[in-house]
Amino acid sequence: MIKRLLAATSVATLCLVASASAAEKVEMWVRTGVGDAFKKTVEAYNSSHESQVAMTEVPFSELVQKYATAIAGGQAPDALSMDLIYNPAFAAAGQLEDLTDWAKSLPYFNSLSPSHVKLGSYHGRIYGLPLSVETSVFAWNKDLYKKAGLNPEKAPASWDEITANAEKIRALGDDTYGFYFSGGGCGGCMIFTFTPLVWGSGADILSADGKAATLDTPEMRQAINIYRNMVKKDLVPAGAASDNGVNFLSFTNGKIGQQSLGAFAIGSLVTEHPDINFGVTLIPGATGGTSSFAGGDNFVVTKGTPKIAAVKKFLEYIYSEDGQKIMAKYGSLPTRGDIAEKVLQGLDPRLQVGIDAIAVAKTPYTLQFNDLINSANGPWASFTNAAIFGDDVDGAFANAQSEMQSIIDSGQ
Repeated sequence: MIKRLLAATSVATLCLVASASAAEKVEMWVRTGVGDAFKKTVEAYNSSHESQVAMTEVPFSELVQKYATAIAGGQAPDALSMDLIYNPAFAAAGQLEDLTDWAKSLPYFNSLSPSHVKLGSYHGRIYGLPLSVETSVFAWNKDLYKKAGLNPEKAPASWDEITANAEKIRALGDDTYGFYFSGGGCGGCMIFTFTPLVWGSGADILSADGKAATLDTPEMRQAINIYRNMVKKDLVPAGAASDNGVNFLSFTNGKIGQQSLGAFAIGSLVTEHPDINFGVTLIPGATGGTSSFAGGDNFVVTKGTPKIAAVKKFLEYIYSEDGQKIMAKYGSLPTRGDIAEKVLQGLDPRLQVGIDAIAVAKTPYTLQFNDLINSANGPWASFTNAAIFGDDVDGAFANAQSEMQSIIDSGQ
């Protein structure tokens, strides 16, 4: 999608002087819903530095196109908080500043979220660095475990255990269910919570270079069967089939025994739903192993900005212990693994699981993430819905595999 947007516009030639004065104002765009974590960090930076950061929120659904248009018109901000999945496309289009040498000179570079650095790279160069880190984790309701005769302190280590636990929880009756997921065409939800099951089992949906769809594997078929069986056994509320993400946090209603969620939900549960006694663990593979989806934003710099020195100074503040503590206090996981334990001191200990997930987390690397994965009408969303809730599993695999490969080939 990004490539098409950028191809449709002509990039204005920027004659910019790469020098910065101490009192410069860095213009930065972020997507709406960025939350207090980044806002508070900007406030702290502005109160303690001569150079300033002017943050502008742009509606999430408009940010990618608006940025592409602004680049073409020579009106782009100096920096952007970009969903890491779009980073490869903008880097490939030559719209971002090459940060490689500076990034690798940072003493903590090797401790930064590896998936974010990978998605921020193109042809061996680095065009984006982690700003906010999100991971997916597995949560269980300890009170429902106890009522169902399960050990509330024992996290399930396989999907057989999850299914067995779901059956016992569903046996409590009424509107209490053993598991939940947003399956109604929510591609973003399912890549975030379902794909780690496949990754943890040793398979993937795309080749390492992103040039081949590898959807139809024994591991994916096993994962689909696990979800299908839970649906058939009425362990999942019927509403999951039509949930486009609106009810993604159904776990907070206290009637769901287990659900894969984002680490962000830990803070929400603690502050907004203190009555729910819950545990969190890494998402297990079908028969062992663990994985997670690495989401969040990368910090990218518009190519040619004359304020590169001031931009780097701000990013160094974000990576400082003070900056990381502010981000963590307001809900963002630390991006630096070397000081994560110190940064999380005094916060809910369950956040550590979100940090542990970073080491095993993955993010599909592709220039066509939106068309393949995020689009409600794309092959991934259609596949998961049809394969889990439909009658023709083989057809769902064949159609999705073919369509995904066609999209990939058309973009090469």
